[in-house]
Amino acid sequence: MNVNVLGELRVTENGRPVVPSAAKPRQVLALLTLRGDRVVQAGVLMEELWGSRLPRSASTTLQTYVLNIRNKLAAALPAGSGRSAKDVLVTCYGGYLLKLGDGRFDLREFEAQAAAGDAAYEIGDLPAAATLFRRALGQWQGSALLDVPHGRILQREVISMEHRRMAVLEQWIDVSLRLGRHAALLPELSVLVDEHPLHEGFRAQFMLALYRTGHVRRALQEFQALRLMLVDELGVEPSARLRRLHHAILCGNPIADPEEEFQQLTG
Repeated sequence: MNVNVLGELRVTENGRPVVPSAAKPRQVLALLTLRGDRVVQAGVLMEELWGSRLPRSASTTLQTYVLNIRNKLAAALPAGSGRSAKDVLVTCYGGYLLKLGDGRFDLREFEAQAAAGDAAYEIGDLPAAATLFRRALGQWQGSALLDVPHGRILQREVISMEHRRMAVLEQWIDVSLRLGRHAALLPELSVLVDEHPLHEGFRAQFMLALYRTGHVRRALQEFQALRLMLVDELGVEPSARLRRLHHAILCGNPIADPEEEFQQLTG
């Protein structure tokens, strides 16, 4: 079974798609996939589908959705494989378990490559770390489960995945700045700051990249723009990290080494 959740939901068995066309069965499959090889209680699936207002037929309807998915699996499984749809989507005590097997799963690949990037960073191999973080981010083809309705449970799962994506993106930019790739990062950082105007990490990285490419005035303007938004919308001042970076740029800090500079200006 091959699975993609970092973008549209795509699940194939034996190369054939098994994602239902109806919205609620897609929700069921999405949650079973995210928690693959673990039992998902029927009550959790029903909460995802209907929240706290369960219809009287909730249990029967859920069984119908599971049958829908199993029919898709049955049509995809190769003849003579010795496996049935019930062997893949298993009924367990109180719930269901989807066996993912060892096929490709983009979320699993993302986490593995991000962890490898962390390991490379820890031993000081910055080029390898940058490459691995970039590969991890390349698993994303859009917002997680972008074509699946989100109940409360899936919404929490999606928010968690998106936060992890943002963290890895910030790590990749950090490493790239340490490697001196300031000019190459300016276009992407400009877009990120526009999309996430209150994200201090991206703003600090943008300010540093501007500063190191000679755009001192623009870097100072970015700090002032963020400060005005924070004060106006949240009633808070920029963090100590941002203030240190702003002070260093204002004073024309002449640090030349990119790694030492990053540690001193943003550490």
